[in-house]
Amino acid sequence: MDWRLLPQHQLPPSKNEIWSAKVADLVHHAASFGAKTGSVAIDMAKVRQRKRDMVEGMITATLQLYEASGAELIMGAGSFVAPKTLEVRLNDGGTRVLAGDQVFVNIGTHATVPSVLGLDAAGPLTNIEALELDYVPQHLIVLGGGYVGLEMAQAYRRFGSRITIIEHGPQLAGREDPDVADEVRRILSDEGIDILVAAETRRVQGRSGGDVRLLVRTPSGEQTIEGSDILVAAGRTPNTAGIGLEVAGVELDGHGYIKVNERLETSASEVWAIGECAGSPQFTHVSFDDFRIIRDNLAGGNRATRDRLVPYCMFTDPPLARVGLSEGEAQRQGIEARVAKLPMSAVLRTHTIDERQGFMKALVAARDDRILGFTMIGAEAGEVMAVVQMAILAGLPYTDLRDAVLTHPTMAEGLGPLFSNVPPRLS
Repeated sequence: MDWRLLPQHQLPPSKNEIWSAKVADLVHHAASFGAKTGSVAIDMAKVRQRKRDMVEGMITATLQLYEASGAELIMGAGSFVAPKTLEVRLNDGGTRVLAGDQVFVNIGTHATVPSVLGLDAAGPLTNIEALELDYVPQHLIVLGGGYVGLEMAQAYRRFGSRITIIEHGPQLAGREDPDVADEVRRILSDEGIDILVAAETRRVQGRSGGDVRLLVRTPSGEQTIEGSDILVAAGRTPNTAGIGLEVAGVELDGHGYIKVNERLETSASEVWAIGECAGSPQFTHVSFDDFRIIRDNLAGGNRATRDRLVPYCMFTDPPLARVGLSEGEAQRQGIEARVAKLPMSAVLRTHTIDERQGFMKALVAARDDRILGFTMIGAEAGEVMAVVQMAILAGLPYTDLRDAVLTHPTMAEGLGPLFSNVPPRLS
């Protein structure tokens, strides 16, 4: 038999609640657009139900696709008991043993709970539990300043929570360029979010959902932060422990991810790994492309993860989007580049929607006109990034975007003046 998971695009539940928070923010600022409103209250039970309705709809559609495909869907907890052989503890009782000629492992990751004294006993929220709250936390303390932590922090701030972000590293969004991280911090601070960076959580007391106290060491000394709830968003751990991968001959790397080659083949013959558990970038669109690589190669193709152009997007408001090289990555790789920047306030569309925060930044090769990378923090950043991504994939010189006739007024129209700011070639 051929045992595999049918690939389906999944709408992340977090983005559903993030949009509810966007609507709440628009309502709170309705007067500036000339709309009069009365008192505004957040119904978190309704926010949660809207998210649940979406998830239940996706589950129903996925089950229908399985049924139509003729594939057998088995619900349970599986572990390897021999090469390409699984024992499954069925959800409705009993066990089954499944053996196949080919096995595809797509088991994902879960939120990492750091080894901080008292943190585990405090029962902190992860991204899963945070999306099931039916109340607005009085003071939500977020451990971690990466994509998930920042998205959820801003959403709950807009729902009405006081928010404190504690980031162990020197900046928010640690993989981004410092100017990008500084802009993200400014935007969130302007919304009233308290932010600590280079901060180490030493001890946690109390229970999340009631009263919690965190002892935090910062460059200026130790301080105690008191709150009502804790959200842990400090990284992800692959779901590879305790499922018998060693019995199957599937090797892991030093961080617990499944070792794969550029074709996503594991160390075991006829066993592949897909998505986050294989160390791929933690985005749904990347996991789906992992599936396409395996599918195409099984059909005789020769696709690899090596040369694909992966877009990144953080769905804060405004969102952060990036594709290709960042300025820091180019410097670390010794790649000479010309850098152009444009404040979003220079794009006329931002004045029609009153969202002027952020900037665009482009990297162009120093001695030719190849586009090496693009970063934007601003309204509709993910959509504008896709334009540049297509230009990079097509091998277009930056001058084609500079000179293109782009619709006015749109956010993408800003690409013209952005690429007009590219410095001259190095000789």
